Amino acid sequence: MTATIIDGKAIAAAVRAEIEAAVAARRARGLRQPGLAVVLVGDDPASDVYVRAKARQTVEVGMLSFEHRLPATATEQDILDLVARLNADEKVDGILVQLPLPPGIDAQRVLCAIVPDKDVDGFHPQNAGRLALGLPGFVPCTPLGCIRLLASVKTDLAGLHAVVVGRSNIVGKPMAQLLLAKDCTVTMAHSRTIALPEVCRQADILVAAVGRPEMIRGAWLKPGAIVLDVGINRLPPDAGTGKARLVGDVAFEEARRVAGAITPVPGGVGPMTIACLLQNTLTSAERQDRAA
Repeated sequence: MTATIIDGKAIAAAVRAEIEAAVAARRARGLRQPGLAVVLVGDDPASDVYVRAKARQTVEVGMLSFEHRLPATATEQDILDLVARLNADEKVDGILVQLPLPPGIDAQRVLCAIVPDKDVDGFHPQNAGRLALGLPGFVPCTPLGCIRLLASVKTDLAGLHAVVVGRSNIVGKPMAQLLLAKDCTVTMAHSRTIALPEVCRQADILVAAVGRPEMIRGAWLKPGAIVLDVGINRLPPDAGTGKARLVGDVAFEEARRVAGAITPVPGGVGPMTIACLLQNTLTSAERQDRAA
């Protein structure tokens, strides 16, 4: 058996096309363009790549992109002052502070300073609480993208056993909440789970978000399982080609011979994160229109 490859690039492109059409329809009705503000502190190369991609795709769907770059020497108060200005800016519907922040900056304090109605990353405690209670709010973009990917394979998840490997506030915990909302039976696991391979073999749906390259082996999977690989790990250059390899948390070549469907790395979950960020920004603009 060879697994169906879940094409995150194609699904993300479809989501962006939906958003572009919705933004165009807003403008045709005389409504303003949604705006997304991204804050980058320091000069982390990976963060710079992500921010540029987000800004480009924001503009491509017809939204306004506000990019704010602060030096690595910026103080925590500098960042908080910028967030306060963006909170008050009526042209800004979504605020994203790119992580990681430089050492010495309290990331949680910065994220909590974003007003929940503009917290399109879904990291504010109020939005996390609303997710846990099943109330409307912003959901972290990567788990939200995973749910969209699952829907492309199977529309009814009720009764399926989902195992989430990873317990971060950004992916693991909100992923579990979303799966519970879909009527799955959910097991939360992590790198210290006893007999982790046996736990994984129970999964109809396996979400790997543990941050360890190729940790989940093919032998750990239940035949036919749906596997979502959230991990992005850069391995040292290959001795033969001299090129660095980008791999997920799942040993892909092993897993594709066991799973029913699987996301590749790259090209799986990653593209959906930005697409869902744009979706959350559009949702924020629509909510603010109704509140006006």
